[in-house]
Amino acid sequence: MAGKRNLYKKKKSNSTTPIFRLNDLIAFFQDKRFFITLGLLMIAFSIVLALSFVSYFSTGEADQSIVESWNNTVTSNAVARNWLGRFGAVLSYYFIYRWFGIASFLFIPIFLNGGWLLVFGRSLFTGWQSAKIFTFFLFWLSTSFGYLVLVTETESQYSFLCGGIGYGLAQGLYNFMGWAVLLLLLIAFIVFMVYSFDLDTLLNFQQKAQKTAQQIKSKAAAATEEVRSNFNPAEVIMNNLRQTSAKNSEQPSAEQVAPVYVPEQPVANTPKGGVIYEEDDFDELTEPVVPSAQPSPSFSIEVPAEKSDAFAMAEDEEEQQPLSDEPAYVRYGLYDHTLDLSSYKYPTLDLLDQPEVSKVRVTKEELEQNKDKIVETLSNFRIGISSIKATIGPTVTLYEIVPQAGVKISRIKTLEDDIALSLSALGIRIIAPIPGRGTIGIEVPNKNREIVSMSSIITHEKFVNSDKALPIVLGKTISNEVFVTDLAKMPHLLMAGATGQGKSVGLNVLLTSLLYKKHPSELKFVLVDPKKVELTLFNRIERHFLATLPNAEEPIITDTRKVIHTLNSLCIEMDVRYNLLKDAGCRNIKEYNHKFTHRMLNPQDGHRFLPYIVLIIDELADLMMTAGKEVETPIARLAQLARAIGIHLVVATQRPSVNVITGIIKANFPARLSFKVSSRVDSRTILDSNGAEQLVGQGDMLLSNGSDIIRLQCAFIDTHEVERICEFIGEQRGYDTSYLLPEYEDEGAETKTVDLNNRDSMFEDAARLVVAHQQGSTSLIQRKLSLGYNRAGRIMDQLEAAGVVGPFEGSKARKVLIQDEYALEQLLKSLS
Repeated sequence: MAGKRNLYKKKKSNSTTPIFRLNDLIAFFQDKRFFITLGLLMIAFSIVLALSFVSYFSTGEADQSIVESWNNTVTSNAVARNWLGRFGAVLSYYFIYRWFGIASFLFIPIFLNGGWLLVFGRSLFTGWQSAKIFTFFLFWLSTSFGYLVLVTETESQYSFLCGGIGYGLAQGLYNFMGWAVLLLLLIAFIVFMVYSFDLDTLLNFQQKAQKTAQQIKSKAAAATEEVRSNFNPAEVIMNNLRQTSAKNSEQPSAEQVAPVYVPEQPVANTPKGGVIYEEDDFDELTEPVVPSAQPSPSFSIEVPAEKSDAFAMAEDEEEQQPLSDEPAYVRYGLYDHTLDLSSYKYPTLDLLDQPEVSKVRVTKEELEQNKDKIVETLSNFRIGISSIKATIGPTVTLYEIVPQAGVKISRIKTLEDDIALSLSALGIRIIAPIPGRGTIGIEVPNKNREIVSMSSIITHEKFVNSDKALPIVLGKTISNEVFVTDLAKMPHLLMAGATGQGKSVGLNVLLTSLLYKKHPSELKFVLVDPKKVELTLFNRIERHFLATLPNAEEPIITDTRKVIHTLNSLCIEMDVRYNLLKDAGCRNIKEYNHKFTHRMLNPQDGHRFLPYIVLIIDELADLMMTAGKEVETPIARLAQLARAIGIHLVVATQRPSVNVITGIIKANFPARLSFKVSSRVDSRTILDSNGAEQLVGQGDMLLSNGSDIIRLQCAFIDTHEVERICEFIGEQRGYDTSYLLPEYEDEGAETKTVDLNNRDSMFEDAARLVVAHQQGSTSLIQRKLSLGYNRAGRIMDQLEAAGVVGPFEGSKARKVLIQDEYALEQLLKSLS
């Protein structure tokens, strides 16, 4: 019987379901709805505190008699004057009068921040640093006001300033230290600020504060983006429980799986290295971090050279045995090309002007009027419309129409001027048909245009999250979408536009896009500016992003002869890079750099990390007029071959005529970008189609890449914004010099051998003519002496060899070295 009773009891205990389950409680706290509800309550409570605290200053004295007795507060019929009634009166009484005084207002952001984090997954303030600041000032302010109230003996009038806790702390300190309490409070404030802002001296407080603010902003943005995508409040609590229990489990920890080697004394500017992290980053490191091809600017860890050289050989023959069968990058880490400038900071968003909140948009009345006029105009020519709809853009509005069956598209195309007349528009553009839609598009300029600011498009997720090799954000489409493209896939861009239509601003937008996304070790610019004023703003970033010839006097190339040297030097760089790709067995720069970062190429064989090089020419027409074939040949050669090795061209001109954009150049620039041009011929030259002459200017442009033509409104970036960006980059530590291109020797620039004993019969007459007019011009000799061009050119070479005129200077006249006729006669006698 006993056995049966035991079996019965055991069976009964197993079948009994407990009323309380721990798993149910854990599941309840894991539910996101619990955290959202708790967060909303905390936000509501912060609002309640704000209302009750503000109301206390006008109603606190009247409500004090009601609040001081809890029974009266609950049961009496007395009406509290606080905005939130008795509940608000009690809250403000205890927080302000009994506890911390006006420092209690700090509780409002504390509750608001906590609720905001739970509901929206992001923090309004930065974690532990803000908690320390709030806690310090909570006690410091209440104690400071308590001391003032104590020494002025105004407790009855101004006790709300310090509260009971503040007054008590001040009184205790005053009884112990006397007037030295004031000195103690001052020293406490200074010490707190020194440690909070990591001040070396009190004189550099402003610099430290600005640096800290920038770091907080960048870290907050990164943390916000991460939390926004992967926020789960329940997982935060449960991960802590799992990490605590994982220490006793059989699973290895993260440190056992991937230990991170941290050197005691990092070596600065180590040319070869792996992944390293700053000491500040270890507080947030929760999992092994693998470096990407585009490292974050906050990582700057170095491995000593003796630890990171994947190609070092043992000196002793006995030690020449492989350490393991693992690849070199596994043993030593990936090569980090950013180590030389590991502390480089990318430009921040506060360097750009913030966009205006108020946007001028197209009104509904304007849309309806334009629709009616389009339908009416087409009906006058017996063209029926099945449907019409509008898409509003920043500059133009696209009206898409579907004609009735049997209507020829060519008839609608011929009515472009008639539709523009009926709409009273500056100029319209008809797209018949729109590719892929089966509709006919009529682009009508808006009466009130919207300015697309640079800050509004550079912060867009399309650009921020872009993984393109050379991402550039040009502006917005007619459907108000941000347009981001890859310069590396274009692979070269030809720009054109009349004076004042936005071509220079477009170049600045392109350069700024690349500066915000690329590290100096990944990208170099070669800037050619014959106008000498457009690209001078980028002088400040010479030691970070610019590539120049050896011994170059200026980083921005303005002289025509130096432009020729630079273009030919780029051709030499192109040939060198192709040889490196051939030796490495790679087809393009992306494959080559991937092999190099994975330590599959030996630097001792001449291999190196190859940055992208972008050549930007601001005015091609001036170069073609002064140099002609000397400029056309290297540009055409680079455009034909340089894509695979990472050299890309952006060529701009305001005169897109056939003698400037020749057939050889045009054939190798599949991507064309045109601002407004003066004639239809120029539009067909740059885009191979009409339409650029119908643009409305001020950044309105057409981009052709292959068969598609896209209308864009270029972003606007002001000169002072570019200055701030270049100054921000230029103030940082850069390389010792700019990126040096191969040296080029100009064979044509060598002095020609001229036999002065065999002078032309008109030599002396030409010399007197040049000295008398003080103008060393071949055309002057042709006109005045009635000579042919070839003979006049030979005489000019003889004058140069004799020292009468200076060397050739492009489009400029030669300098006359002899100032008067007496000196000339002495020279002629010496030659005779």
